[in-house]
Amino acid sequence: MNIFQSRKFSGLCVLSILLVSVTILLLTNDTIDLFPYLSLSYLRRSSLSDVPTVTPASSPTTVSISPPPPEPPVSQTRVDDDDPVDQDLEMDWFKDKSSLKVEWKRCESPDYMPCLDNVKAIKKLKSKRNMEHRERHCPVPAPRCLVPLPKRYKVPLPWPKSRDMIWYDNAPHPKLVEYKKDQNWIRKTGPFFVFPGGGTQFKDGVIHYINFIQKTLPVLEWGKKVRVVLDVGCGVASFGGTLLDKNVITMSFAPKDEHEAQIQFALERGIPATLAVIGTQKLPFPDNAYDVIHCARCRVHWHGYGGRPLLELNRILRPGGFFVWSATPVYQHDEGHRNVWKTMESLTTSMCWKVVARTRFTKVGFVIYQKPNSDSCYGTRKNNEPPLCNEEDTKKNSSWYTPLLSCVPKVPVSLTGRWPSLWPERLTDNPVSLLTEQSSEESFREDTRLWSGTVTDIYLNSLAINWTKIHNVMDMNAGYGGFAAALINKPLWVMNVVPVQGEDTLSMIFDRGLIGIYHDWCESFNTYPRSYDLLHSSFLLTNLSQRCDLMEVVVEIDRIVRPGGYLVVQDTVEMMKKLNPILLSLRWSTNVYKGKYLVGLKSSWRP
Repeated sequence: MNIFQSRKFSGLCVLSILLVSVTILLLTNDTIDLFPYLSLSYLRRSSLSDVPTVTPASSPTTVSISPPPPEPPVSQTRVDDDDPVDQDLEMDWFKDKSSLKVEWKRCESPDYMPCLDNVKAIKKLKSKRNMEHRERHCPVPAPRCLVPLPKRYKVPLPWPKSRDMIWYDNAPHPKLVEYKKDQNWIRKTGPFFVFPGGGTQFKDGVIHYINFIQKTLPVLEWGKKVRVVLDVGCGVASFGGTLLDKNVITMSFAPKDEHEAQIQFALERGIPATLAVIGTQKLPFPDNAYDVIHCARCRVHWHGYGGRPLLELNRILRPGGFFVWSATPVYQHDEGHRNVWKTMESLTTSMCWKVVARTRFTKVGFVIYQKPNSDSCYGTRKNNEPPLCNEEDTKKNSSWYTPLLSCVPKVPVSLTGRWPSLWPERLTDNPVSLLTEQSSEESFREDTRLWSGTVTDIYLNSLAINWTKIHNVMDMNAGYGGFAAALINKPLWVMNVVPVQGEDTLSMIFDRGLIGIYHDWCESFNTYPRSYDLLHSSFLLTNLSQRCDLMEVVVEIDRIVRPGGYLVVQDTVEMMKKLNPILLSLRWSTNVYKGKYLVGLKSSWRP
C-alpha cells in the first residue's frame, strides 16, 4: 500500500510539472517565433525525415556588406520589424489550420513544363524553321495539376558533391549517356549519373579548356574583370559549374530538345541554368548584361535568319565584352566551313566586332571577338548595315515576347568606355547603369543596407529554415538584387527574377555581378519541376493577384520547389491570410514569424 501511494504521489508531481511548463510556454509571447516546431500540427504535417542535414561547402568569395544603421529609413520593399503592430490580432488568422477544399489532380508527366509542353499550340505553328516550336507557348487557362514525383525520387545530393554526381532516379533520362559516350559529358555508374567534366570541345577536360582561354587572352581575368558569363547551348553545364570555382557565375541555357534533360541535369547538379532558345524572340535578358558569352559547338546558326541570332548576342553583351566561339568553322578548312567562316567574318565586321584571339589546341580551337565600347566605329562603316536601332527598339522591359532585332543598339552614354568595378567590389559599388540622380544612388544604398540587416537578423537566424540544405535559390521580385547580395557569402546562388510589369532593375543586377531574368508570374517559369530549394517573394503577390489567379501562381511555386524546399513570403497580412490555406491544401507546413514572414515547407505529398 505504501509503495502504491508513493508511485501515485510521484505521478502527480510529474503531471503538475508538465502542466506548469505548458502554461509558461503558452503565456510567453515569443514562443511561436523562437520555437516554431513546438506546434503539434506542424510536426504532423512536416516531412522532416526527408530533409537531410548537410555540412555547407566553403564559399569561394567573402564580401563585406556594411550593416544597417540602428534606425534604418522606411523602405518600400521591406517592413521594418520595429513597427508597432498588434501581433496577437495579426496571428489570429494563422491559428485556423483549416485548408481549402480542393480536389487536386496530378499532371501526366513528372517533368511537365506548361509553357514548353503545350502540344496543341505547337502543332498549330505555321513554321518551325527558326525554332518557333522551342519557344514559349503558354496554355490558357494555366493548368492547376500537381506534377508527380519520379518513381524512387530521393533528396538531391548536397553541394558540392552534386556537381559531380546526381541520383539517376531524380532525372531518369539515359539518352545522353549513349549519345555523348565518346565525349565524357555524362556516365551512368550504379544509382548515379556522373559528370566527368568532358565536352564536345573539351578534349582534355573543362578545367584545361577554361585555363587555356585565360592563357590565350589574359585580360579576361576570370573572377575579377569577368564575373558574369552566358553559356549558349550549355550541354550539362560543366563549363559553368567549373567556373564557379573561379568566382564566375554563369547563366547556362539550352532549349528543350533532343538533347534530353540537359538543363534538368544542370539544375539537379546545383548549377545555374534555364531553358531558352535563340529563335525568333529576344532572350529574357537586358541589353549590355554579360561580360563574356561562350558557345562551344552550340548548334546555333549565327549567320542565319538575316544574322539576327548574332545581333541578339550583340544586344546582351556588355560594351567591351567578349564572345568566345569554339566551333568547327574556326579551325576546319573544307569549303563548307570556310564559307561559314567568311559569312561570320563579314557579319562581325559590320557590327564593329574585332578578333582579339584565334587559336587551335588539341584538335579543336576557338576565336574570341570583342564588342566595341563606344559608338565611334558605327559612323565609319561603308554601309549602314545592319542599321542602328532607334529608341523604341531598345526601350527597357522590351525583352519579353519581343521579336529579335535586325539592328545594332547604340552604346548608352553611361556605359561608353566604362566597365564595372573588379569583383568583389563590384557587388557593393554603384552599378554603372544606375541613374545619375542622387535619389537613385540613395535608394540603391538604402536597399543594400536594409537587405543586409534583414537577411542576417531574420532570414538566417530567426526563420525556421535549414540553410545547410539550401543551394538553388530564386528571388521572385528581386529589385536591385539586395537579397542575393546579402547571401553572397553562403554556398548558394540566386536567380534574380525581375517581373516585366514592374520597374526594370535587371541591368543593375548584372552590373553588380549577379544573374537574373525577366518573367511574368502570371505564366509558368521556364524551368524543370523540383529545380529550387527556396523561393523568396517580397511584396510581389498582392499586386500580382490583381492581374492573375493566386491559386495558379501557388501551383507554379509548388511545381518549382523541391520536396523539403521552402517558400518565404513577406507581404501584407491580407495576402498571407489568402496564401496560407492554399499551401495547407497542398500539404505544405507553414509558420509565421512576427506576423510578417510566412515560411512554407513543401512535403513529398502528391494526390
